[in-house]
Amino acid sequence: MSGAVDASAAAVRRLLLTGVSPSNQLPPLTVKLLHGRLLRLDLLADLTPLLLRALSSSGLHLHALRVHSLLPNPSHLTFPFALKAASRLPDPHSAGVQLHGRSLKLPYHSTPHVLTSLLNLYAKCGLLHDAQKAFDEMPHPGTVSWTALITAYMDAGRVHEAVGVARKAFASGMRPDSFTAVRVLTACARVTDLVTGEAMWRAAEQEGIAGSMFVATAALDMYVKCGEMEKARAVFDRMQNKDAVAWGAMVGGYASNGHPREALELFFAMQAERMTPECYTVVGALSACTRLGALDLGRRAVAMLHWDEVLDNPVLGTALIDMFAKCGSTGEAWTVFQQMRKRDVIVWNAMILGLGMTGHEKIAFALVGQMENCTHTGLVKDGRRYFRNMTQLYRISPRIEHYGCMVDLLSRAGLLEEAHQLIEDMPMQANAVVWGALLGGCKIHRNADLAEHVLKQLIQLEPWNSGNYVMLSNIYSNTGRWEDAAKLRMEMKASGVEKVPASSWVELAGKVHEFRVGDKSHPLSDKIYEKLDELGMEMKIMGYKPTTEVVMFDIEDEEKEHTLVHHSEKIAIAFSLLTTEPDETIRVTKNLRVCSDCHTAIKLISRITNREIIVRDNNRFHCFRDGHCSCNDYW
Repeated sequence: MSGAVDASAAAVRRLLLTGVSPSNQLPPLTVKLLHGRLLRLDLLADLTPLLLRALSSSGLHLHALRVHSLLPNPSHLTFPFALKAASRLPDPHSAGVQLHGRSLKLPYHSTPHVLTSLLNLYAKCGLLHDAQKAFDEMPHPGTVSWTALITAYMDAGRVHEAVGVARKAFASGMRPDSFTAVRVLTACARVTDLVTGEAMWRAAEQEGIAGSMFVATAALDMYVKCGEMEKARAVFDRMQNKDAVAWGAMVGGYASNGHPREALELFFAMQAERMTPECYTVVGALSACTRLGALDLGRRAVAMLHWDEVLDNPVLGTALIDMFAKCGSTGEAWTVFQQMRKRDVIVWNAMILGLGMTGHEKIAFALVGQMENCTHTGLVKDGRRYFRNMTQLYRISPRIEHYGCMVDLLSRAGLLEEAHQLIEDMPMQANAVVWGALLGGCKIHRNADLAEHVLKQLIQLEPWNSGNYVMLSNIYSNTGRWEDAAKLRMEMKASGVEKVPASSWVELAGKVHEFRVGDKSHPLSDKIYEKLDELGMEMKIMGYKPTTEVVMFDIEDEEKEHTLVHHSEKIAIAFSLLTTEPDETIRVTKNLRVCSDCHTAIKLISRITNREIIVRDNNRFHCFRDGHCSCNDYW
């Protein structure tokens, strides 16, 4: 047997010295001898670390641990490989504890290699406290050790703490490598920590690793997540050999940060570069088309994918259904929904909401029978019944989303006190969506006193949101409280809160045209305003009187009327009347809620011109035909 043992050791030595991985090449006798603890390790003493690494990388983790256990004097070079092998076992904890105990008896226990390996093992076991203790024992942790600790916190979902570790690493003078930079930038992106993220990006530039595709893409994603699109674009423009991931991050970033036109420009520039978009890039493009109401561009975007990919991907299907529905093509949305092979709850919700927004409330009810669909139809009794059945019949505890829908339903119906009481009785803290639903009802029914109370809650939750201030200002204005409205605007200015300007978009021949209130920058402005004057005369003959109370400023009625005529959606409609065929549907998208005066005027315009006019605002969908709207004047 002695000769066979020596031959087996010699075979392993030859494999290790030639650099050949022993995976699937170890002689059967060698494996048997390892398993039986018969291999003479003294013949491999100088190559033991290589043997352990080879065994572990070949998936023979137990064999690697068995070899290590036979070593009478394991060195600081062998322990990291043994700990790595232990970390890859189904139950790494027990083997790791034994190795840790054995390492404590040795003088080199505190070497960075051993402690970093211990850190990784404890992190794999979910023992972050022990991982942190292993790190704290290091007198001078290096980049690998800092990165291991950052990764441990990230893998445990404690991203804020991972960023905190990164800050300490910078303070200690750590010089990041590419892997460290990617991990820190990714963590900063998740928690939108721009300060630490930019510090990491500067360090990457100083270390000469900013040119790495992975590092640059992580920096780009960090800037996108932090809403810094100009800085993200600067990183993107500097990148060499941009891949589909980088293009997709920019397209999605523009779409999610309120720059839909830039998203589409980049998306089609990507096509010009013959770069095949990933599905999530198409999702970003579809989101931009939805925002702009650009139906034809949305069709072009999805045509870049194989149809089976759409039908098998709930994320893509949801984006496409949402785009079709919000661009006024409910039939196409329904066709996609019917053909979807994988429908999760998000796909169902997209179709239900699309039907509800476009005036098909009864079909939406029939589709799923859920309480949420009552919100925009005024069916209070149905909503109460569904909400009650959740707990009493189906034993389902309502989540905050369900409470939000119920508050919205009650608020729109004018049952403000009942809605307020429901918020007070909620078993969880109300969020901005819930309070916002009540504030919306306060505006509809002009309850300024309750709105003031709601706004205090909303300012605490989201002090940066100008919409809360604007809505209360509208309430003050509608009730003639001009001094309070002016004071509120001054508070907004002092706090640095700026009102989002109203914009409306129209797609024509693959190009998106944007209009703002009183806008005269368009080449057809003269003809547009002539058309508005012509429509105004015809509407007055039909008995139209401007609803001047929606104007927020204390000005004369004549000037108010002039302001209302030039609202962005009216300009967009006049432009469409001039540039489309007489039987063509007009589609307009607005970033804010359509005011009551414009709603009344567009109903009359649809009758005067005998045109179907579809307007999607940030609240719901309006389909105007022959003087009527699909929302039944309830929005």
